[in-house]
This record gives sequence, structure tokens and C-alpha cells, in this order.
Amino acid sequence: MDRIRELPAFQIDPRTHLGRVHYTVASLEKMVAFYRDLLGFRLLWQEGDSAGLGAGERELLRLTQVDGAKRVRRTTGLYHTAFLLPTRWDLAHLVKRVLVSGAPIHGHSNHGTHLAFYLPDPEGNGIELAWDFPRDQWPMTPDGMYDIARAPRSGIDLEELLAELERDASPWEGLAPATVVGHVHLHVSSLNASRAFYHGVLGLDVTLDRDDFGALFVSAGGYHHHVGANIWLGEGAPPAPPYATGLRSFTIVVPGRQELDRLIGRLEEAQLPYEPQDEGVLVKDPSQIGVLLVAD
Repeated sequence: MDRIRELPAFQIDPRTHLGRVHYTVASLEKMVAFYRDLLGFRLLWQEGDSAGLGAGERELLRLTQVDGAKRVRRTTGLYHTAFLLPTRWDLAHLVKRVLVSGAPIHGHSNHGTHLAFYLPDPEGNGIELAWDFPRDQWPMTPDGMYDIARAPRSGIDLEELLAELERDASPWEGLAPATVVGHVHLHVSSLNASRAFYHGVLGLDVTLDRDDFGALFVSAGGYHHHVGANIWLGEGAPPAPPYATGLRSFTIVVPGRQELDRLIGRLEEAQLPYEPQDEGVLVKDPSQIGVLLVAD
């Protein structure tokens, strides 16, 4: 993408949040079984080569099978999707299920803002199972930046977390209906271009901007981050080819048509192409990652 045209300052509505993520998959059957049977997602619908899974009636994950799709490494796209659970008890149940199953894990962290347990799905898409600490406990600066220096930089105390299940022995009935997509973390080709798009055009607030760390976080409404971007695969990483499995798009949900129209106006002012969709508009970020903008 050519250099993004610089626009007047703009801030997205603070009620903005994320909606579903959409993946291209090689095996719809295998992926549905993993998210449903291990992680407790509900299969909300399935039609042809696509399916929607979620919590309660909320769709969190859409899967579309493409013949011949395969994983392509070291390209821009998904690092992980964070599925945000409403309670520590819910996180404890899922962590225990993953550990007992013997599924591979990528580790776990206490970020100060949230607890994060990492694992891959069967096609290598990163998953973060997350629970947020109360906001007044987050290590944030007065101007709304994530303060890495005050973060614990430790793993989760798994023994203490799993003790939640002893304190409350209620049966687990699957993914809690209040579960949401908390954030997406992306491999991008350029932090500068990502900043110009997500902050400069869409108006998300910057909450972490560390060239030395190779990462950028942005959010709405003072959240620690709705979108993370990193260049850990190298500056200038190429986009994924059309036949690759992985992230097709993620969804940014704004409160109402008026706010969506404001965002569309920003895209037009920046001369960024977009495609009308049934729900809103689809735009590609500078790393060619699909961003679906919809009105709640």
C-alpha cells in the first residue's frame, strides 16, 4: 500500500469493540470439532463450506473451508486471537481442559492487565484464552499508555488459578455466553504504516508504541488493546497468498450507522479502497489484512 494520506486528528467512539474473526481453513470438520469439543464453543450455524461458532448467540469465529488451502509461514496476518472470558473461573476451566487433553500449548503470561494462556488450533492459528483484571489494577500511565515497566512479566500461577475450581465446584457448561473477542494481535509489515492506518485513519488510541520492542497497541475507550501489531517476522514481511489458511478478516464494531459513516468518510478522505458488505464495509490494512467495519 502506498503511503497513507495524513488526515486531521480523529478519535473513534469509545464504545467501539471487536466482533468475530474469520479464518480460511483446510478442514472445516477438524476445526469445528476442536473449537466445539475442547474449548466449548457453540456451533451456531453451518452451511456448505462455512460455519459460525460462538458463545451464547454471539458469533465469535467464522470458518470457511477452501480446497487446497495450506499454511504459509512468515507472512503478515494473525499472531493470535484473544477470546476474553468473563471470570477467572471460566479461564480456569478452559486451562484445565487444555492441560488434561494434552493439546500443545505455547505458554502463559500475567500481563498485569490480563492473564493469558496461549495455544494453537489444529491449523496453527494462535489462540489466547484471556481474563482481564479490574481496570483500576491495570499498569497504565495517566495518559492511557500500557506501562511495561510496571507489568509483572511472569507466568500465570496455574496452581492458584485452578484453585478457583475447588472454591466453586459448579459444573462447566461450555464457553460462557459473555465471552467476547478481546483483541487480535497481528504480524504486520510496518509499524509506521499500521499506526497511520489504525490510529491516523480509524482513530484508535495508541496504548503502546515501542519500536525497540517491535510492537504497537491501539484501542478504543481506554482498553489496554483491541489490536496489537508486531514486526517480529521482520520489517516488510509479505502478505499471505490467497490460498493460505489463517485470518481472512477481523471485525471492528462501532455503535451505530452514524459512526460507521464517519469511518467510511475517513477511508474516502484517505483515498483507501473498501468493499461494501451486507453488514458494513471491508478494507485492507497496509499489510493486506482484512478489517470489517460494522455498525452495532
